[in-house]
Amino acid sequence: MTEQGERAPTGAGATDRTAAPGRLGEDTAVRPPGEVRVWPRTFADRLTAPLPGVRGMTRLARERSLRPDAEGLRGIHRLPHAPAPLPVPVTGTVAVTWAGHASWIVRIGGLTVLTDPVWSRRILGTPARITPVGVRWEDLPPVDAVVISHNHYDHLDAPTLRRLPRETPLFVPAGLGRWFRRRRFTRVTELDWWESAELDGVRFDFVPSHHWSRRTLIDTCRSLWGGWVLGDRQGTGQRIYFAGDTGYGHWFKEIGRRHPGLDLAMLPIGAYEPRWWLADVHTDPEEAVQAYEDLGARAMAPMHWATFLLSAEPVLEPLTRLRTAWRRAGHPREQLWDLPIGASRVLDGVSDRASSAACATPPEPR
Repeated sequence: MTEQGERAPTGAGATDRTAAPGRLGEDTAVRPPGEVRVWPRTFADRLTAPLPGVRGMTRLARERSLRPDAEGLRGIHRLPHAPAPLPVPVTGTVAVTWAGHASWIVRIGGLTVLTDPVWSRRILGTPARITPVGVRWEDLPPVDAVVISHNHYDHLDAPTLRRLPRETPLFVPAGLGRWFRRRRFTRVTELDWWESAELDGVRFDFVPSHHWSRRTLIDTCRSLWGGWVLGDRQGTGQRIYFAGDTGYGHWFKEIGRRHPGLDLAMLPIGAYEPRWWLADVHTDPEEAVQAYEDLGARAMAPMHWATFLLSAEPVLEPLTRLRTAWRRAGHPREQLWDLPIGASRVLDGVSDRASSAACATPPEPR
């Protein structure tokens, strides 16, 4: 890991991050799907903050602040979980269903797209998930594509991906394609920041985030990290933003500038305590509201909470703080899609609507 204060190396082939923004993201480079590319050995030059070193890890172990205390765990039984049938796809609409953590089922432009699919009960280094997956794997429609934000185990889950046909189109960060090709996936598209690819009229734009990557002790920042903007190019033109995993920073305004008029922003609100350890890589609820404002999105759907115990905040606190920050900011309540796990919401191009009882808002935590 890069020590605090260490100068990150500049990797060859780095994207020019100062390019002037175009209209509706048109300045991004469109790459052919499935292209095999050569990448720099490291993407450490893309870090927006130094990674904590041995001193920080020692402090974390000494403070024992990796998980909520007993009082913070008392709300597990009240975490919102309300599985319901997936909405019937309708031409000209976009539907999103929260399966838990950063896993969404997105129906857009006639495609079914999974984001960071994790259907496993356990992931490396954490206790078992504290809420069940919101949609059973056998209840999923055929998966047309998958997007991956980065290679951390709570976002890139090998057992889940093994369930997919090997010809499933995969859109992944630069440097991560080899991991998938070694597992015999045949339609892997790697993208750098501000690049895009298209599949059957749906555009996939890879955008920056404030995060990092590592899967083993020797591959820190060997692959890129980021979020995705998905857009229906042939229908209503609706676009949604999936942030993946990120801290707060300048990239949100830049994404909003290059992709104005986003219909929905799916933003992380959990895994943020202690702040001295996680502030650079995970937004807290108040920062998520600020990111939503920076993006200029029409609605926000929170994620990255209520699923795995990755940090020390009480399990219900992310939703409570989010709703408080939302009210204080004066945003309309109907623009906050704080769905229970397993629930869905539908955008129809004019106004969003519920998918029957599936979009019931979770009760206010007490």
